[in-house]
Amino acid sequence: MNRSIESTTTESISLQKLAVFAIILILIWGSAFTMVSVAVRYIAPIWMVAFRLTFGAIFLTAYMLIRGHRFPPLKDKRWIWYSALGLTSSVIPFFLLGTGMETVDSGLTAILVGCMPLMTIIMAHFVTEEKLNFLKLIGFIIGLFGTVILFLPDDFSFRLIQDWQAQLLIILAAFFYALTTVAAKIAPKTSSTVAAAMMMITGAAFGLAAALFTGLEGAIPPDGNGLVTFLMISGLGLGSSGIAVIMYLYFIDVAGTSSMASVNYFVPIASVGFGVWLLHEPLSWRIFASFAVILLGVLIARLGKDKPPMGTPNPNLGR
Repeated sequence: MNRSIESTTTESISLQKLAVFAIILILIWGSAFTMVSVAVRYIAPIWMVAFRLTFGAIFLTAYMLIRGHRFPPLKDKRWIWYSALGLTSSVIPFFLLGTGMETVDSGLTAILVGCMPLMTIIMAHFVTEEKLNFLKLIGFIIGLFGTVILFLPDDFSFRLIQDWQAQLLIILAAFFYALTTVAAKIAPKTSSTVAAAMMMITGAAFGLAAALFTGLEGAIPPDGNGLVTFLMISGLGLGSSGIAVIMYLYFIDVAGTSSMASVNYFVPIASVGFGVWLLHEPLSWRIFASFAVILLGVLIARLGKDKPPMGTPNPNLGR
C-alpha cells in the first residue's frame, strides 16, 4: 500500500515537473523569435549567429563535461556527421532567419517555421521507412495552403506581399530544420548531450569563420545599444541554444516525442503574444487563419503516422 502511494506521488511529481518544463520551453522558444527580431536591428545577422552559437557551445560543453560525458576522438566519423548537422541545424537557418526577420515580424516567423513538420514528412518518404500515405499527403496540402495565405495581400489579389522574399528565406530556414531532423535519423548513434554539444561547437566554428570572412562591420552595435544587444544574444545562446536543449532532452526521455510535438504547437502562439506585447507588432486575420490552417495540416498528417513520430526539432535547431 505504501509502495503504491509512493509510486503515485512520484508520478505526480514527475508530471508536475514535465508541465513546468513544457511552460518554460514554450516561453523560451516563443521569445527566441522576439529576441532575434531585436538583435538584428543593431547587429549583422551573421554576427548574431556567431555570437549566439558561441554562447550555446560554451554552455552545452560545460554541461556535457559536468555530466561525465566526453567527446569522441577527432578521427571518429561522428564528427563529420555532426559537423554537417551543425551547419544545417544552426548556422544556415539562423542566418536565414536573422536576415528574413529584418523585415518580417517575429510572430509571423514562428508560424512560417511551423511548416517544418510538413516538410519533414515529405523528406522522410524518400530517406526513411516513414512513407507517405493519404492522410499525410492531405495534411501537407492543407498546410501548404496555410502558408500561401501569408504570401497573399489582404485583398487576395494575384500578387505577392511586399516582403515575400524575406518570408521565403524563413521558409528556406524551415527546410533546413526539416533536413536536419531527417538526417539525424540516419546519423551514427551517440549520446544526445554529446551530439548537441558537437553540433553547437562545430556550428559556432563555422559561424565565427563566416562572420570574420564578411569583416567586422556589423559586429558592434551602435552606441547606446550594446547592452540590449548583449542581452538578446545571451538570451538566445544560453536560453534557446543552451538551457532549452537540456530541458528538451529530459522531456523527450521521460514523455516521448509525441508529447514534445504537442508542446511545439503552442510556440507560435507564444511568439505572436511576445511580438504584440513587447514589439507592438500588428495582429491581422491572416496570422490567425494561417496558423489554424497549418496546425490543422500538421495534425491531419500526424494522424497518418503508422509509427512513432520522428520527433521534433531540437530547440537549438529550431529557434
